[in-house]
Amino acid sequence: MSNLTGRSRALYVQKMFGRIAPKYDLLNRLMTGGQDIRWRKIVIERLSPEPDARYLDIGAGTGDLAYAILSKEPHAEVVAADFTLEMMRIGRLRPFRERIHWVVADAENLPFNGSIFSGVVSGFLLRNVSDAQKAVGEQVRVLEAGGKVVSLDTTPPKSGVLRPFIWVHLHIVIPLLGKLIAGSTDAYTYLPETTEKFLTAEKLAQLIEKSGLSSVGFVRKMFGTVAIHWGTKPGDLPQPPA
Repeated sequence: MSNLTGRSRALYVQKMFGRIAPKYDLLNRLMTGGQDIRWRKIVIERLSPEPDARYLDIGAGTGDLAYAILSKEPHAEVVAADFTLEMMRIGRLRPFRERIHWVVADAENLPFNGSIFSGVVSGFLLRNVSDAQKAVGEQVRVLEAGGKVVSLDTTPPKSGVLRPFIWVHLHIVIPLLGKLIAGSTDAYTYLPETTEKFLTAEKLAQLIEKSGLSSVGFVRKMFGTVAIHWGTKPGDLPQPPA
């Protein structure tokens, strides 16, 4: 997996998530001890959804963040976009699914005009794309001036006394859970591999700022293995053509 780039990487990720889709949400709960639910609440708090505003959940999977937006603000308009049909099919079995617009989309080439969303959120997306800079750039492109981007993702753990325990969790506990529950070892060896090779929280913040967002910040969770990043699109940022 580590040698794959571009289209080959995208196809690998798409097929992998298609295979584990039926158990994806359950495994997220187990791997994080249910903390992923709290993290998503923080994402939505940072987003601060408003009534009648339009929001995009990109890399939506089964729609956890999309549903969380509606839970916080029932009168918002929400688009959930992903390139794995199997994940979205499961999301569309959930209650209130008719209140979400489900769209097949590539995070690095969004099928939307510019400046149409009041906010863009993503959960565990950027680590999986071929070009994180391009993916963030696309989020900025479709964002209205004054709108917010909020990202939740894993991040390489920092050195410290807990590092050996984190290693055991990433390389032994998570793959074992993946094998026992989802019947997939490769998908859950992929997670620690890509986590350790991904940008540090500081470098991801720099990438987000380089993409044109201001007031960029982040907070670490779960002993530094997860980070929530955010930024706001300035009102004077030049708008790309639709």
